[in-house]
Amino acid sequence: MTQNVMNQQVAHPMVKLQRQVRSLVEGKLLKPTDSIWKIALLYGDDWSYWKQELLSFEFTMQDPVSDLLAVESWEEED
Repeated sequence: MTQNVMNQQVAHPMVKLQRQVRSLVEGKLLKPTDSIWKIALLYGDDWSYWKQELLSFEFTMQDPVSDLLAVESWEEED
């Protein structure tokens, strides 16, 4: 098991946000059709960081949560 952990790449921070948002949708706290800005209500003080991350990936706060969940790779372009 230790060797397996060592071979894994470090996940992009947006992967963490995406997992948390998916969990919120599955738990019925958010709908896939809700706007991304609704996440701000759940993240409080951490929201400014996540908002900047989302904006850097060209999301708008009016985009539906489903757009965030649809991303398959968070690789940043050089």
